[in-house]
Amino acid sequence: MPNDLPLTPDLLLRTYASGIFPMGSEDTGGVHWHAPDPRAHLPLDDPHVPHNLRRRVRRREFAVTADRDFESVIRHCADRPRTWITPRIVRVYTALHERGYAHSVECWQEDELAGGLYGVALGGAFFGESMFYRVSNASKVALIHLVRQLRAGGFALLDTQYSTEHLERFGVTEIPRSAFEERLEQALKVEASWWPLSDPEAADLDTPVSAFATSAPSSSGNASAPDG
Repeated sequence: MPNDLPLTPDLLLRTYASGIFPMGSEDTGGVHWHAPDPRAHLPLDDPHVPHNLRRRVRRREFAVTADRDFESVIRHCADRPRTWITPRIVRVYTALHERGYAHSVECWQEDELAGGLYGVALGGAFFGESMFYRVSNASKVALIHLVRQLRAGGFALLDTQYSTEHLERFGVTEIPRSAFEERLEQALKVEASWWPLSDPEAADLDTPVSAFATSAPSSSGNASAPDG
């Protein structure tokens, strides 16, 4: 894909639906497009929660919210010596958030942002983009809550793009790109609900998410996959 295409929300929706995502270049100000092979994902039917993090979630050390401060989350994710989250990337994902496709998960302590993550939701697929923490384990707790909510909302795919030692602790695995694209095609057909559980329900890791009554999918909570 040409690197000089205008980066717009509509273009992002089309590329995500095809399994392609952008990364900005600090050196050139441009955008590079990626479709890794193999591709990493976190199986939503078999996530792993490390014991030490399970205790932290149960104790509710952080207040966890969704979409409360998307722009702060993405800017914190970009705040590192070298980053692909350039100002151009920040602008287009913020616009995508305003259209209901990009979402953030925040962890708070005493009304201070302690960590979080953001990504893109299309149909029953969630594409994780980046995480950050200012307080130890905050981003990990955000990820656990994300997985819990995606499972409850009927999502079928959690894309992590690449695998890292950190993500492998949660059960992230790699599959061939062709297999990923097949799973993505099926996930895009799913009508899922974004963030259906209350904070106490999401933190109750001993109760299966199927035991909680979830609301019907709503267009205000999660946008559908684009046509074409």
